[in-house]
Amino acid sequence: MRFDRLKNYMDTLSSVGVPGCDLLVMRDHQVLFRYGAGCSDAEGKVPVRGDEMYWLFSCTKVITTCAAMQLIEAGKLHPDDPVSRYLPAYGHLTVRDENGVRPAQNVMTVRHLMSMQSGLDYELNRPAVRRAIRETGGAAGTLRLAQAMAKDPLCFEPGTDFLYSLSHDVLAAVIEVITGETFMGYLRKHIFDPLGLRDFSFVLTPENEKRLAAIYLMKDGELTLRPKDSNNYQLTPSYESGGAGLMGCVKEYAAFLDAVACGGLAENGARILAPEMIQLWNANQLTPASRRTFDTWGRRGYSYGLGVRTRVDLSAGGPGSVGEFGWDGAAGAWAMIDPTLHLSAFYAMHVRGFGYSYDVIHPTLRGLIYEGLTEP
Repeated sequence: MRFDRLKNYMDTLSSVGVPGCDLLVMRDHQVLFRYGAGCSDAEGKVPVRGDEMYWLFSCTKVITTCAAMQLIEAGKLHPDDPVSRYLPAYGHLTVRDENGVRPAQNVMTVRHLMSMQSGLDYELNRPAVRRAIRETGGAAGTLRLAQAMAKDPLCFEPGTDFLYSLSHDVLAAVIEVITGETFMGYLRKHIFDPLGLRDFSFVLTPENEKRLAAIYLMKDGELTLRPKDSNNYQLTPSYESGGAGLMGCVKEYAAFLDAVACGGLAENGARILAPEMIQLWNANQLTPASRRTFDTWGRRGYSYGLGVRTRVDLSAGGPGSVGEFGWDGAAGAWAMIDPTLHLSAFYAMHVRGFGYSYDVIHPTLRGLIYEGLTEP
């Protein structure tokens, strides 16, 4: 195995607008490749060290849906349960169509939430959410705001299309109801603590802020520095967004991915998920209509499972394995799990609004990782 081309590629990323980045590749609990390129500070003087914190944004979704898969394994949740079984507000949904707003005909299920076929959207300023925040003096938590999201009309009947949305934020509230714990409390007890992970957080503490890599926005080809607390998906200080709220470091996120890639079993012997649950997690969930919409995202060779992209076609999108899965984040983070090869990778950067990350950087990294496995 040789990863020279992978390292060289990462060294070029500063020239396309990535001030700093970090990648860790593992197989069977062993580190195959670890490299950081560029700088982590706003002045461009501190080289990436490897212990930086990053806003994970939508890479949070992989952890959230893992938690849901644990509850499915335990028999406490079923993908086809009505969401209203846990969140009563979802028993009275409406849909907006060309004729106006009407009652929904389909029951929204947990499967719809996990597979982004719920009909919800990603409107953070929806009226019902703003109202709930006002009524609680800015203190509304995960459960309260998830209930509020049911009050505004859906974009389509649940189960009939794909739309990236706040579905996994609602899923976090379902987890709270089932377990009687805060969302973070559940994650700590059942994922982070068993794996020995200590850095994940929904809160930007002074200690976290010292380690948080500088975060940027790419707009019209220009990078501008953003405040370190600029995660707009954290709707209130007590809201724990299952879709985009976590921050963490590369080493710890990679340890989580490694456990999943190795059949749910961590290096320390902790089991966080059964292998058959991983097979369910990354199984294609999209209807033909939903798949057509998902394909507009340009994830060539992929469909969407229970909260993750999933590789279904090796004739498109470059090298890899059928069943390889994961997701990415709004600042360019990228997670990859290949359960067939027990291979995983986590890449972090901190530039929002940079479509080049998804269209070019992530596919290139994936290709170079698989290529490196076969290099003499």
